[in-house]
Amino acid sequence: MPAQGPAVAQAPTDDKASQPLLEVDDIHLRFGGLNALSGVSFNVQKGDIQAIIGPNGAGKTCILNCICRFYHPHRGRIVFNGQDISKVPTHKVAELGIARSFQNIELFRGMTVLGNIKLGHHVHMSAGFLSGGFYFGKARREEMRVRKEIEERIIDLLEIEAIRKQVVGTLPYGLQKRVELARALAMEPNILLLDEPMAGMNLEETEDMARFILDINDEWGVTVVLIEHDMGVVMDISDNVVVLDFGTKIAQGTPAEVSKNPHVIEAYLGSDDAAHSKLGL
Repeated sequence: MPAQGPAVAQAPTDDKASQPLLEVDDIHLRFGGLNALSGVSFNVQKGDIQAIIGPNGAGKTCILNCICRFYHPHRGRIVFNGQDISKVPTHKVAELGIARSFQNIELFRGMTVLGNIKLGHHVHMSAGFLSGGFYFGKARREEMRVRKEIEERIIDLLEIEAIRKQVVGTLPYGLQKRVELARALAMEPNILLLDEPMAGMNLEETEDMARFILDINDEWGVTVVLIEHDMGVVMDISDNVVVLDFGTKIAQGTPAEVSKNPHVIEAYLGSDDAAHSKLGL
């Protein structure tokens, strides 16, 4: 019997290469006679930071609203983690591992920071009515686990220990944006949809938020879809960029590729000089 040679090692399967985590396929959305999105398609690979850019009114937030099922496209489909979620009820989307922050802060201003963050984990709570009402058994164990998760990981990561007991409405805008990100993280997402997380922030706050997003992506393995007007941030932290204009996709690629695309320069940034200045080239 001939001697067998050494076993050939099988190449590891690359999940990122085999199937996108999120597929947006030929999405059409209308409001009356206005076409907000016209055939928009793109994929988001697992582990990436995917930016969506474009001028005001280009349809960026509409895309996030379609993914979250706030809006119902007239045509097309959205596939998340291999599942077509085009008809999933809106209130079930968070359970799939999709978390969201908003362009305008959507927090309970009369509650504490900790209270707001803990609400984000509510979607995963499974204790029954009696144990929850009387706070014993499973409800107590879940509460302790959530508290540990929030206090030891999320609050520490976002550096908000000093404000954890403060009422959200008394905090500066930049810290409120940080609390909203913390609440989204408490949902234990596989993908995080961020709608202009740096809007209205000063330079230091912007740098901090960019650092937090990179840490969430790198250390926690959370895929990020980011709408942002700060092109410096987009170019620095994104793996891939989709560009929208008047509800259509006009470009997609790496930040370097997109920054040199003539359609992007013309439609989104204007003249070559303006484009180079805005992109820091």
